Amino acid sequence: MSSKEKPTLGGTRIKTRKRNIAAPLDPAAFSDAVVQIYLDNAGDLELVAKSVESSDLNFSRYGDIFFEVVFIGGRTQPGTVKPDEGERHPYSVIDCEPKREAILPSVVYIQKILRRRPSLIKNLENVTRRFLQSLELFEENERKKLAIFTALAFSQKLSGLPPETVFQPLLKDNLVAKGIVLTFVTDFFKEYLVENSLEDLISILRRGKMEDNLVDFLPPVRRSAESFAEHFTNEGLPDLVEYHAKKMLEVKLKEIKTVLTSKVTEESSVDEVIETVKQLVKDAKLPEIEVVRVIWDGLMDAVQWSGKNQQQNANSVLRQVKAWAPLLNTFCSSGKLELELMYKIQMQCYEDAKLMKVFPEVVRSLYELDVLAEDTILHWFRKGTNSKGRQTFVKSLEPFVNWLEEAEEEE
Repeated sequence: MSSKEKPTLGGTRIKTRKRNIAAPLDPAAFSDAVVQIYLDNAGDLELVAKSVESSDLNFSRYGDIFFEVVFIGGRTQPGTVKPDEGERHPYSVIDCEPKREAILPSVVYIQKILRRRPSLIKNLENVTRRFLQSLELFEENERKKLAIFTALAFSQKLSGLPPETVFQPLLKDNLVAKGIVLTFVTDFFKEYLVENSLEDLISILRRGKMEDNLVDFLPPVRRSAESFAEHFTNEGLPDLVEYHAKKMLEVKLKEIKTVLTSKVTEESSVDEVIETVKQLVKDAKLPEIEVVRVIWDGLMDAVQWSGKNQQQNANSVLRQVKAWAPLLNTFCSSGKLELELMYKIQMQCYEDAKLMKVFPEVVRSLYELDVLAEDTILHWFRKGTNSKGRQTFVKSLEPFVNWLEEAEEEE
């Protein structure tokens, strides 16, 4: 068997590729060049923006340094906020007056830069996070300027600053413990609310995962609803205090409902559940009306709905009412609270189609179990103020009310 020679590339010259030679890093030269642009234009940010746009500087490599120059006038030493050797300019955010009219031009300037160079958005986020994590290294007056800048950045919808970038880095234990974070967010809130609503602020806090944890901004030794209310009331933010109080109430009520539903589902004894709810209510200092509402919600959440027909659903509700009447009776300790329970039942039956026809049966059962008094039922029937489904429910309850009135006349 003959063997064939392997083919060769005769007369062909194979070129060796040159290696890509990486340009040496020179952050100092980049920083000095940006600073010179500021100096050449005497800090006129409109002219600075045009010069930056037309320059051939390597922003893709030195984006972080660019924003260091914007915020503090020059390059910082690695791992710090202290100026490094090199040129500096006096037109930075830190060098401004701590007033919105002085700092707003810097926000507008950054907006223009980011529109032309969107790749710098991540660099702005990096530098902002680093500076916020190092707030203790800034002077008090400088921290206020950063707070105003950040508030204006959100107010002007500056891209590159997602809320979590601002709020999450602030939660460093040492910064919170020293009260630095509380002062920062107070300045931030006050500045942001100058031109924006509380709802807008709450939306930012929600996206920053801080909506339910505002007290975390307070030092641990002051971390309470009372201290929160005192501080922000003194700072002229009563609407924020009111919102926080409502939010904390919702959290506490949700906790009680979850515990209650769990214990009912687990078939704990009525006495055990009553004591558990009493303790939770005492610890949370909850309004009695809210407690009545959440108890009803908790009981209904624990109902095993069959969903087959109206009567089966009605039977499920009535079994739950009969089993837990002592719990309802414990917390419906006045005519006002009994009336509130009726309104709560009315609303649920109105909002849940499968319970529309259950209302009169539930009311009658609660009357027979001594949870609702006759006077309460008659007051609701004659003078009830909740209009949701009222006409339908009044008509369905009329035979029972007539029976009550006839019995009262006989007596």
